[in-house]
Amino acid sequence: REFAVTGLQNLAFAKENRKRLATYGSGVVIEALKKTVSSDPCDKARRRAAGALTNLTCDETAERIGNHKGLLDTLANVTSVDKNSDVQKRAVLALTKIATSITIDMPCHSALLDALVTAASSKNSSGVASVLRMKARLPENRDSMARHPYVLDTLCQISKGNDKEYPLKERENALRAMMHLSNESANRRLLCNKMILDALVYCASRTGDQYMETRESAIVTIERLATEVANRQYLARHEGLIVAVAQATERELRAELEMTSGENPSGHSRLAKPLLMSLLLAM
Repeated sequence: REFAVTGLQNLAFAKENRKRLATYGSGVVIEALKKTVSSDPCDKARRRAAGALTNLTCDETAERIGNHKGLLDTLANVTSVDKNSDVQKRAVLALTKIATSITIDMPCHSALLDALVTAASSKNSSGVASVLRMKARLPENRDSMARHPYVLDTLCQISKGNDKEYPLKERENALRAMMHLSNESANRRLLCNKMILDALVYCASRTGDQYMETRESAIVTIERLATEVANRQYLARHEGLIVAVAQATERELRAELEMTSGENPSGHSRLAKPLLMSLLLAM
């Protein structure tokens, strides 16, 4: 079995073979790889099967692969329950590669979000937040993502994680995903809730130079939520939020005093002071 799966993995590496393999026999190749990655007793065979699915995925085949019954759910489960860490990592890689080519107009889009939420709980989930951030950058995705069950919970969980749970880049990607979702005006009332604000206050209050982007992204997200006037009183009364914004105002003032030119090294507009004023008025 291992040699057979290795053969499929090698065949799928060639671009001209991918569509042929994905459509062959109404999906028998995909089904064989799904069964192998989820239940084969050989670690190498499961790892190779995940690798074959990764190789098989491209813009031409992603919808067919994503629509294959049970495949996305199977990959998501393998990322967290497989006993072999390498198999988990390969399954995450396959899932995230499939995700990059699946769009909101495809029937499997909702199943993909379910799979990403499941995969995010794996200790080898690196790359999931990056995909969610990429998806959230597209305006057409923002409404469905914000309302899909457990997507926001997952982003909060990752953004508040520690170094042992998630790499810093992964946490920043989760926070940026929330920031992109807040660009959609229809999402701002939905995002203004205790779970989201707890995560934003936590991220805005991190200390250390390594968390500069984390703090700024959190403040930008809070500022966007505050553009919805109806949110301001709730924001102002959330525990620790005014303090976090005040600290950001102090940082911006210090940076302004230390600057020798008119440039803003962070790349963001100075948002904290007007944000602080609007929240204080709302109280």
